[in-house]
Parts: sequence; C-alpha cells; structure tokens
Amino acid sequence: MSSYRDLSLWFDQLSPATLQPRHPLARDVEADVAIVGAGFTGLWTAYYLHELDPTLRIVVLESQVAGFGASGRNGGWCSALFPVSAATLAQEAGHDAAVAQYRAQRGAVREVLRVAAEQDIDADIALGGTVVVARSTAQLDRARAEVAEADDFGLDISLLDADAAGARLAATDVLGATYTPHCAVLQPAKLVRGLADAVERRGVTIYERSTATRIEPHTVHTALARVRAGTVVRATEGYTARLPGSRRALVPVYSLIIATEPLPDTMWEQIGLRERETFADHRNLIIYGQRSADGRVVFGGRGAPYHWSSRIEPAYDREPRVFDALERTLHELFPVLRSARITHRWGGPLGIARDWHASVGHDSDTGLAWAGGYVGDGVATANLAGQTLADLITDRDTERTSLPWVGHRSRSWEPEPLRWLGANLGLRAMEWADHAEAAGRRPSRTVGAVNAMMGR
Repeated sequence: MSSYRDLSLWFDQLSPATLQPRHPLARDVEADVAIVGAGFTGLWTAYYLHELDPTLRIVVLESQVAGFGASGRNGGWCSALFPVSAATLAQEAGHDAAVAQYRAQRGAVREVLRVAAEQDIDADIALGGTVVVARSTAQLDRARAEVAEADDFGLDISLLDADAAGARLAATDVLGATYTPHCAVLQPAKLVRGLADAVERRGVTIYERSTATRIEPHTVHTALARVRAGTVVRATEGYTARLPGSRRALVPVYSLIIATEPLPDTMWEQIGLRERETFADHRNLIIYGQRSADGRVVFGGRGAPYHWSSRIEPAYDREPRVFDALERTLHELFPVLRSARITHRWGGPLGIARDWHASVGHDSDTGLAWAGGYVGDGVATANLAGQTLADLITDRDTERTSLPWVGHRSRSWEPEPLRWLGANLGLRAMEWADHAEAAGRRPSRTVGAVNAMMGR
C-alpha cells in the first residue's frame, strides 16, 4: 500500500486502509457497458449511466486502483477551462456553439460540487475562483487580450489592476491579473476515491489491478479474462498510448508538482489566497498552484520532456531538473517560501490530442465510446464527459450531445522521430519565450509559430 501513497500528496493523505485494491477480473463476464479506466471520466460515466438506467450492468476495469492516474495526482483545480479557446471553437462550429460549450464547462464545476455534497464526499472543496497574475508587459498584454475575447463569449473573466491582483495573490512584480469565479479547489484523490465508493454502492462493479490489454468492438481483453459488453468506453486519458493501435492518438505529456509543508498564518498573510483561489501567471509554459486545506502551497507546471514513442514509465513521474525549476519559480514568486520545506514531489502523464482538442463520442455501430484529451483541465471536463457519454450511450438527445466537442476526431500525431522532435522543440521554445519576455523582449512570433506547429 505504501507505493500507492507515494503517488502524490493527495494519496499520502488517504488512510492506508482505503487503498486496499478491489478484486481483479479473474473470469469472463458479460455487461451492458464496460468502462476501461477508473479515473474521473470512467467513474462519472458509470455514475450517470446508473442514474439514467439503474438496470444497466456496468463494469469498470482499472489497471491499478481507482484514481491511480491523473485523477489522483493533479493540481486540484476543478475549473471551467477547456483546452480549445472559445474563438477557435467559434471558427469550428459557430459563436453560439462555443458559448454553449463554455457554459456547460461552468455547469460541470457546479455539478461536481453538488454530487460531492450529495454523496457525502469530503474533498476539501472551496469555490474561490482563479487568479492569474501578469508579471511582465507581455503577460499583461495577454491578460488584456484574454479578457477582451472572454467578453465576446460571456465567459465572466475580469481584469484586475495591480492593487486588486496583489490583494488576492501577493506575488512579486505583479502588474495586474485576470480573475474568474468559475473554479473550485479540491483534494482530487479524496474526490475520485469517494466517487468510486459511491458508484460501487449503486451496484457498479469495479475490478482493480485488471489491465486492459486490448479493446475491440463489444470486448475488453485483460491478461486473465475478458468482458463482453454492448458498449465499451475508453476512459484511459494519459495512458491511452499503451493500448494497441493508440500510440499516436493521445500523447502522454508529463506535468510535475511540489508541495510545501503546512505554512503558518504569518506566511499566508504575506501570500494571500484568503478564499483559497487557485493561481497561475500568464507565462507561456504553464504553472499552476493552490492553497490546500491543511495550509500548504501545492505548485506544479510543465517542463518535463516528452519521451520517445509515447513511452510511460514510473521513473518519468519524478524529474529532478523540473522539480528544481519549480522550486526556483515558487521562490521567485514568493520569497517568503525560501524557508519552507518541500515535503512532496510527484507527477504523471496527461493526454494531448494532435489539435489539442478534447473530445467525447460514441459509435453505435461498433459500440465503442471514448472521452479524453483534456490537456490537464480534466477534473470538471471529465464530469461533463461522463454526463455526455451517459446521454449518448442511452440514446438521449440533450443539449450536451449537441456540444461542439461531441464526435470530434483529432488526427493522429506524427510518427517518430517527428513526434519527439516537435513536442520537445515546442517545449524548449516556450521556455525561451518566457526568458525573452522576462528580459523585456517580445517573442510573440516564436510563440505563434510553435502554437501553429503544435496545432493549437
């Protein structure tokens, strides 16, 4: 059990008794719906399927334990973010469709909170919103552009001046910020493990330590047995590349996180986040943070390399160079934290489609369904995916089934070595752009070229 507690701060805060794995799949079974993956996507799908039709026989297969992947290791943001901008969605499907997608994202945030309360899942939730500070002229320009675009789509993002921004987050060199109320902070492992218990109480069967070795129409194969079902749902997100034939569908990109020891109130008075806002800044290479319920700064970001041929290994969860960079950035933002001890370091893969477009869908001819490609914004998006998949699988025509991400098909990533070169060159370019902006230069052309190359 100690190995599971080592996955993240969040798993370390769980009682060891709650991490006892459920029984694996040991014999062939039949079901109406088989779901591969017991993270947020798979479990929300099971939850809403049972809600719509309690007679369905639902089986969930998990290679380790529920929440083992990104669902139990993320930064604890339950946000209305979607990896594709509203402007891009409007170009694809029209202005009204883009507004509907983002309205549904906001609704998913509220729905997660509602179900957690209804199912008595204590996940340390606080609805404090998100503050994203601007710490250079280039970042402030991006903040203004974001607010201008948000106004066109009614996204409820406001621009804060330096004083208002600093009142929420007293980071160094703050020139302004964007703020949105549509984000909750939470303890993700408590939420996903509580959700697994909730669906199990409803009669859903969860088999843990049961790795899907192959997915076919109406069948999921494991090493010991198989599940035959009318519908098979692929809910594997960052681990999709391990499935045969899926290596180029979603590339696994690693995000890493550090956490401080619990801080005294005197330190928090110098940092802010009095409403437990989630926070970031407007740099190109993503960073993100939160104030945990027990008073820690939990701080993560990108920067880990993409690994050849979409490989996923436990060793990749811990990259000392990236952890050191995160600690330096944290101290740069909040010098008071130089004396705070870092107690936890962890990471894991998330899934990115070639066009950075999350999608959800169901092919009634083959019985195959899927959701994923959240690019790290999956806590609330997975809830929306679960609601939508339940509608699609039970053949319901709802507002959700008409959203522009439904049925979207992203093209495959390039074969190696192009995939490795493109992903890692893009990463280095973003780092260079941030260094240049910090020095007062404006590498917008470089960033635009990288975004175009990566399909953003």
